[in-house]
Amino acid sequence: MRKEWSTLALLFALMLVLTACSQSSAISEPSDPKQANQLEIFSWWTGAGEEAGLQALLKVFTEKHPDIAVVNAAAAGGAGTNFKTVLATRIQKNKPPDTFQVHGGAELNEQWVAAGKMEPLNDLFTQQGWMDKFPASLVQMVSKDGKIYSIPVNVHRSNVLWYNKKVFDQYGLKPPATFDDFFKAADTLKAKGITPLALGDKEPWAATHLFESVLAGTLGPIDYNKLWSGHVHFDDPRIKLAFDTYKKMLTYVNQDHANHNWQDSVQMVGKGEAAMTVMGDWAKGYLSNDLELKLNQDFGFAPAPNTKGIFIAVTDTFGLPKGAKHPLATKKFLEVIGSAEAQDAFNPIKGSIPARLDADVNKYDEYGKTTIEDFKKDFITPSLAHGSAAPQGFVAQCNQLIHTFVAQGDVPSALTALKQAATANHIGSKK
Repeated sequence: MRKEWSTLALLFALMLVLTACSQSSAISEPSDPKQANQLEIFSWWTGAGEEAGLQALLKVFTEKHPDIAVVNAAAAGGAGTNFKTVLATRIQKNKPPDTFQVHGGAELNEQWVAAGKMEPLNDLFTQQGWMDKFPASLVQMVSKDGKIYSIPVNVHRSNVLWYNKKVFDQYGLKPPATFDDFFKAADTLKAKGITPLALGDKEPWAATHLFESVLAGTLGPIDYNKLWSGHVHFDDPRIKLAFDTYKKMLTYVNQDHANHNWQDSVQMVGKGEAAMTVMGDWAKGYLSNDLELKLNQDFGFAPAPNTKGIFIAVTDTFGLPKGAKHPLATKKFLEVIGSAEAQDAFNPIKGSIPARLDADVNKYDEYGKTTIEDFKKDFITPSLAHGSAAPQGFVAQCNQLIHTFVAQGDVPSALTALKQAATANHIGSKK
């Protein structure tokens, strides 16, 4: 399966090269020369572990382009919840920032590219010699109809189990590899008065984030991908099984989960108030940089239960919106963030791995090195919770139905709502 996928990916990359060769840049010098010396960057990297990574990235850029004044117009909100609202408003008013953070996959292609809001960047890829520097799987996630629309700066893994190593060692526990292993460990921890699983779903995406790991672990990577392509139907009985497993898992979370965000849940694990949490590897940056905890001494990591060999990928990218005021400065920024130097400055702090294939692995800790290797050999699947697997409309409806499910635990109602959301967003069966 991976060999066939790799062959198709190489053919896709060749197609993009041919497209790039026939494409000329439509970006011209601004009428006001001063405009070339400004750059507004829009992201949601304001939280713990995220802002430090962004500052490291901007440091590389300003060292190379000290003449360009950077406006860091970040908007707070985990996974971009507030940011996306503000961004949509600005773009609707034809006042886009010069560049903005966007997840590769459906979030980029179905929302912004399909609406004609992004400039193609094939020429930039060709000029920088990037076609063999990024995995073809990532190039596909930032491309539509043979045109590349954004630059991947990193790869996050969504399906990571973070655990308090001291708690696990105290009770002789190992990271649970399967759902059965998880429930056995959770029962042991609960009997000792320790919250087995921390959840912070004040922002509903965090509950969807946990569910997507359960869903992928239930369907397996091939059929999980086929669900989004329409080749596995939402009537599949394994989806009910995933909801049943998820419902049981929720009986082990902290009762005040609705009052906490993702950082709070990670902090509970770091402090030993809870034993485990499932969160993307941005949690690594928070644990190491903000809580100043030591990997493999204070906390450990493993694939989320039942997902060994599956890599649920999230890639943060930046592109060039149509109508941006400072297109030349934006292209200079994109050149920098696509470089190995910038990615190796940003990712070790952020907790992610570089998007480039030629990054210096010696700059990464054990988690980074392990994840880089896993990305090479595991089955790559797109994240539902973070907008890569399905259109934004479906993701929003899914967040709502999962939020309701966490509160009520009604499996039949959740299944009905999920199928209705799939139909409304044209995710149909092709069995």
